[in-house]
Amino acid sequence: MLPSSSSPALHCPSELVRIEAEALEQLACRLEGPQHQAFERVASLLAETAREGHHVVLTGVGKSGLIARKIAATMLSTGTPAQFLHPTEALHGDLGTLQSGDVLLALSYSGYTEELLRLLPVLPRLGVTLVSFTGALDSTLAKASAHVLDVHVAREACNLQLAPTASTTVMLALGDALAIVVSGRLNFQPRDFAELHPGGQLGKRLVTLDLLMHTGDAVPSVAPSATLPEIIHEMSTKRLGMTTVQSDGRLLGILSDGDLRRLFARSGPDAFHRTALEILNPSPRTISPARVAGDALALMEEHKITALIVTADGTSSSPVLGVLHLHDILS
Repeated sequence: MLPSSSSPALHCPSELVRIEAEALEQLACRLEGPQHQAFERVASLLAETAREGHHVVLTGVGKSGLIARKIAATMLSTGTPAQFLHPTEALHGDLGTLQSGDVLLALSYSGYTEELLRLLPVLPRLGVTLVSFTGALDSTLAKASAHVLDVHVAREACNLQLAPTASTTVMLALGDALAIVVSGRLNFQPRDFAELHPGGQLGKRLVTLDLLMHTGDAVPSVAPSATLPEIIHEMSTKRLGMTTVQSDGRLLGILSDGDLRRLFARSGPDAFHRTALEILNPSPRTISPARVAGDALALMEEHKITALIVTADGTSSSPVLGVLHLHDILS
C-alpha cells in the first residue's frame, strides 16, 4: 500500500546516507560469510571467460539497467571484455550480441523483471551462462541462473520504500568488487590501464617510462676522459641539462648544469683542466623503464632533480637505456 498524504516527512540527508551505508555493511558481511563461495565462483567464471576470449554481457531494466551499464564500463576499463545489452533490444534482434561461451550478468532486484524473463528460454540454446544479482533468491530469475549473488537490503533510503536507492547502491558496490577482483586475476597492470585511458589524467600518470625517455643518440654521453669543452658541447647539443659519463656501456656517473656551476664557483678557470671522471657525480638517480610517469615525477620532486637515468633493472650497475627529463613528464 502506498503511504498516505499524512506520511512522515522525508528522512534527513545523514539518515538517508546511513541507510545506504548499513546496506553496504550487510553486503560486506555476506561476502565474508554465506556469500563468499558464490562470489568466488562468479569471479573465477568471469576471469576464465575473459581468458578464453569471450565477453561478460550485462543487462537490466530501469535503475538496475543504469547500474549494469556502469559495471560494464568499470569492467572494460579494468581489463575484462564487457558490454551492456538492453533486454528489450535483445528481444528485437540484438541477441546476436551474445555468443557461445559468453556470460550474461542480469540485474533485477525483484527477480521477476518481465523483459529479463523473456530471455531465459533462449540462453541455453546460445550456450550462454546466466549469472544474476537479485534480492529474491527464490525468484524465477534466481532459479534459472547458474550463479546468484544476493543484493537484498533491509530497507530502501526512499521514504516511500518505492524508489531503488539502497538496493542499487549495493548492486553497484558488488559489481565494482567483482570487476576489481576479476581484474586482479587477469593480472591487469598499470600499463594496461594507461593504454585504455590515454586521454585521462590517470592514464597519463601511468604511462611507462619506456614510452617517454630519450634513447639512442638522443642520450647525452661522454667518455671519462672528456674535457670540459667536450662536456659542455654534449650537454648543449642534447639539450637535457645533463650528460651521462659512460665507459664501454657502463654508467660511471652524471654531470648536470648545476654540477658545472658549482665546479666553476669552487675552481674558477682551473675547472678547464679537469676531466669528466674527476668531476662527475658517481651516485646518479636511476629508475627502471617499467616504472610509470607518476613514480618518476615523485622521485624527481623528492630529490629536487630534473633528470633520471633509465637503466635495464633500475640500478646504476645495469646498462643505460635512456634518459628521462622532467619536461618529458610535464609536457
